[in-house]
Amino acid sequence: MAEIRVMLGNVSRQRASVIANQRNFPEPVAVLAMGKVWRRSDVEAWIRKHRPESTTS
Repeated sequence: MAEIRVMLGNVSRQRASVIANQRNFPEPVAVLAMGKVWRRSDVEAWIRKHRPESTTS
């Protein structure tokens, strides 16, 4: 989730969680004890489509 926060333009932890729980956000590839894990390319594609103003540093 920390990486997703940065990819979304350094949003808060709470805001990143809200975004990641949207129905149109990519499904995680794994759910571990530490949390959900997403494929970077899936998240980058989602950001390009839904939040083009965000950067993917």
